[in-house]
Amino acid sequence: MLQEIKDDAGETAAIITRNSYGCLVLNTSRVMFVDVDLPEPKPAGLFKRLFGGATTAPVVTQDSAIAKVENWTRGHPDWGWRIYRTRAGLRLLATHTLFDPEAAVSDGVFDALGADPLYRRLCKTQKCYRARLTPKPWRCGVRHKPERWPFLDARAEKYFQKWEAQYQSFATGWATCELVKQIGNHEVHPAVQPILVVHDQMTRVESKLKLA
Repeated sequence: MLQEIKDDAGETAAIITRNSYGCLVLNTSRVMFVDVDLPEPKPAGLFKRLFGGATTAPVVTQDSAIAKVENWTRGHPDWGWRIYRTRAGLRLLATHTLFDPEAAVSDGVFDALGADPLYRRLCKTQKCYRARLTPKPWRCGVRHKPERWPFLDARAEKYFQKWEAQYQSFATGWATCELVKQIGNHEVHPAVQPILVVHDQMTRVESKLKLA
């Protein structure tokens, strides 16, 4: 745990941790994030290329994924979303109220909006919502992995410090996500606002930098 974010009552609302490959991750107890992957088109098999038929498998596009969120929200007008583009898909932030990640409403929303299965499992296992704040190292040019905490010895800690310095230097040229649009209810719940601010600042949503 690197940082703890408290709410107005002094309770822990979110923590920032580092994952196994070195990225900072925002873990929220009640502010809902939804990750939606947008797979790259995959070429069809040789048989189809030789004898006709589609050359690519159908995929979900950014426009169709956003349209699904917009259509769902029209039936739930009290809901508000900030929609972000990530390197591999979309990130949705529910802004209008707070949620219990273990409640049935989370599963229903994840089902309706096509949440990434791995993301769903992580939320269920860790009993929180998650959002990666910093670029994936290999996408911004850092190829080797960091030492994992707790460090085995002083040498491992020194290696990590060197890795972290390089990662921070390389990551300055990249953003983690960018804001695409805000839809539905534009009122932001007071407890969501500080999480939103931390997320947008650390992911550099307004930087216009390439995504990693």
